[in-house]
Amino acid sequence: MNLAGQILAAVMGTVGFSVMFSVPREYYPLCGFVGGAGWLVYCLVLPYTSTAEATLAGTVLVVFFSRLFAVRRKCPVTLFLIPGIIPLVPGGGVYWTAYYIVTEQMDLASQKGFEAVKIAVAIVLGIVFVFQVPQRVFRIGTKGRETGKTRQEPKQP
Repeated sequence: MNLAGQILAAVMGTVGFSVMFSVPREYYPLCGFVGGAGWLVYCLVLPYTSTAEATLAGTVLVVFFSRLFAVRRKCPVTLFLIPGIIPLVPGGGVYWTAYYIVTEQMDLASQKGFEAVKIAVAIVLGIVFVFQVPQRVFRIGTKGRETGKTRQEPKQP
């Protein structure tokens, strides 16, 4: 599948999980954008690095956009983060690990299992890294919200 098809599949999958997780309809386009952007970065970085490193790069972007949109839309970050991370989750690796265990191919099972664990750890590290960035960074450019307070008009006498 070409890159555009993969990104479209990631966007549609992310929106599908947004529906499944009861994300309000107004956020579907942003959720799709987050998932598609994360997959795009993953695909662009993958030829030059390992799967785990590409997943880390994609996760960092997913979490960054999730926090940014959460601040801009004044909603929980999980509305964007949970569906947006779905394309990067190593579901296939876990499936093949179980398959190889059942078919008693332990060498292949250990290889796939270890790869799935590395990807899962990369996702966790990406989330932790971006959540270490102070919240005020994501408020830059928002009018009247830099300090968490809204601007009040002076009282008329």
